Amino acid sequence: MKVLAKRFIGSCAVLCAAVPLFTAQAAAASPADHPVKVQVNDELLKFPEVQPYIDEQGVMQVPLRVLSEKLGYQVSWTKQADAIVVTLLNKQQSILLITDQQQAIVNSKKISLESSPTVYQGNTYVPLRFITETFGSPIEWNEANQIAIVDVDGKSHKPAWIAPPPAPPVMKAAAVVPSMPDQIVQTANAYMGVPYMWGGTTPRGFDCSGFVRYVFEAKGIDLPRTSAEMHSALSNSVTDLQVGDLVFFAAKTVNHVGIYLGNDQFISSTTSRGVTVESLSSSYWSARYVGAKRVL
Repeated sequence: MKVLAKRFIGSCAVLCAAVPLFTAQAAAASPADHPVKVQVNDELLKFPEVQPYIDEQGVMQVPLRVLSEKLGYQVSWTKQADAIVVTLLNKQQSILLITDQQQAIVNSKKISLESSPTVYQGNTYVPLRFITETFGSPIEWNEANQIAIVDVDGKSHKPAWIAPPPAPPVMKAAAVVPSMPDQIVQTANAYMGVPYMWGGTTPRGFDCSGFVRYVFEAKGIDLPRTSAEMHSALSNSVTDLQVGDLVFFAAKTVNHVGIYLGNDQFISSTTSRGVTVESLSSSYWSARYVGAKRVL
């Protein structure tokens, strides 16, 4: 069953002969906006320069040189002032088209066009209804495959091209939420360089336990105030250190605490450098290391 392209305001449009080396007003839309295909009987036409499309008014635009030559017409053009004059000839008809004029002359008779011929990338466009009315060939519109089928032989034809099925939607990978130990490390690293302050518990200045307590409190974990109290209150002593463990140091009693980062490193607030990263195996810290406790 033939279904005319009603959604295209009852018509389509065709792109005329290639006309290089000039400038003229282009159609409002372009082939990239809404590409379509054209078929003559059972043959899908190939357009080497520009492609058929549907303009902003719902009118289809298709290269006329390929189509008109397929229908047995000779195509020529001349330039007159700022306009392009396109002539189509066969044994029965002489057709004259002028860009930006909303009419054609067919065997000396003026015919109104749905829109005036326009030029896009050196090619002139006219309404496809002009083909049905002038060439006498009915047109079917195949919505599923976006093909205008010109039935030159008067018979109905199936689409010569089937559109591929749409690609399945790309599933976005779920956001990776850092583990709690990694979140602790990220938070601690954010305060690198904050100066040491005796009794300090804020980013204006930290002492060692004030820094550790502040970082863990930001993640909803409450710890005792001093390093000695932390060491005494936490019962999970560990030797296989993991990221986020608390590491403790002492002179005679526990007086320093830091957060283990992995790879033998820990972060803490020191009197000499503020919040900084140190090595557990350094001569200074290894001599004072008294063990680790696991909070997480």
